[in-house]
Amino acid sequence: MARAARKASPPLLVIAAGGTGGHMFPAQALAEAMLRKGWRVKLSTDARGARYTGGFPHVVQIEQTASATFARGGALAKLAVPLRILGGTARAAWAMLRDRPAMVVGFGGYPSIPALAAAWLLRCNRMIHEQNGVLGRVNQLFARRVQAVACGTWPTALPRGVQGVHTGNPVRAAVIRREGAPYIPPGDYPMTLLVIGGSQGAKILSDVVPEAIAQLPEQLLLHLRVHHQARPEDHDRVARVYADHSINADVQPFFQDLPKLMAEAQLVISRAGASSVADIAVIGRPSILVPLAAAIRDEQTANARTLVDADAAILIPESRLDANTLAAQVLSVFDHPYAAVKMAHAALAQGRPDATERLVELVEGLAGKAAP
Repeated sequence: MARAARKASPPLLVIAAGGTGGHMFPAQALAEAMLRKGWRVKLSTDARGARYTGGFPHVVQIEQTASATFARGGALAKLAVPLRILGGTARAAWAMLRDRPAMVVGFGGYPSIPALAAAWLLRCNRMIHEQNGVLGRVNQLFARRVQAVACGTWPTALPRGVQGVHTGNPVRAAVIRREGAPYIPPGDYPMTLLVIGGSQGAKILSDVVPEAIAQLPEQLLLHLRVHHQARPEDHDRVARVYADHSINADVQPFFQDLPKLMAEAQLVISRAGASSVADIAVIGRPSILVPLAAAIRDEQTANARTLVDADAAILIPESRLDANTLAAQVLSVFDHPYAAVKMAHAALAQGRPDATERLVELVEGLAGKAAP
């Protein structure tokens, strides 16, 4: 009876993802889609990643598995990394032996290592999705050990001999609901400027953006409302600069209604994380992108290139970002409504609102094959 019950159970998808919005948002999009297809879904992450799971459907089972990275901690912590990963892999393997997944999909980040390693050891069907234009370290490690590499940004630099499948970056249902929202160009009426720095904020945007906005003409500021995402430790000083210059601003560590705010915005100032770029393109908004300079592989510049080359975005390298430069670029958008409309349309043309469906097709196609 128990064996028959197991056979009747819907197929299981295990999603392995790290602890940033860049990894978790596309993972959430896939989870939502696969649940609609009748699959069961588990998310394998660590304690840090679990903090970003509030938007996942409640029926997704969250499994916290130990993992670690050599990039953090002192000498003792680094010595413990292999043991933590082995322990996490053993726990993930045991879970898969009890409830074998039809597919395991990794979205990058070191918390995805245990589930992907267990899937490889047990010869479960497995694939990875890379959001950026350059493979992250974990995805680079597994690129030759999976059946498919789905690419969110195109082209993506891949190891020799590895073929990628361009699916695009899945975006959340809340973003899809705002797909192609009509763009209202800058004018003499209430306008919105949205400032986002990825799921963890961006200190340099908090340093530069308020001072840049303060340089804008008073007539423009009378019509402008700023929504600025800032880290908790930066919140008070950012809010103070806006208040000192009588700028209408809402400063928050995280906006739950981010797609709505983006759809209302005349301009978005953002890091060039893969999820942020995907959201901007699907909704269709002019943007000023400031890639993260500390990124070892400079993947954010690769992410921005699609919108920049399409004349949908303005790229400012972090090394050249200052209040004067940023103010001039913001003014170039607000002072030229027709050009702003063209940027919005160009961004929309680069969007992949069907990215989730493409990824779902790939998952279902591979799930029916024998894993190598």
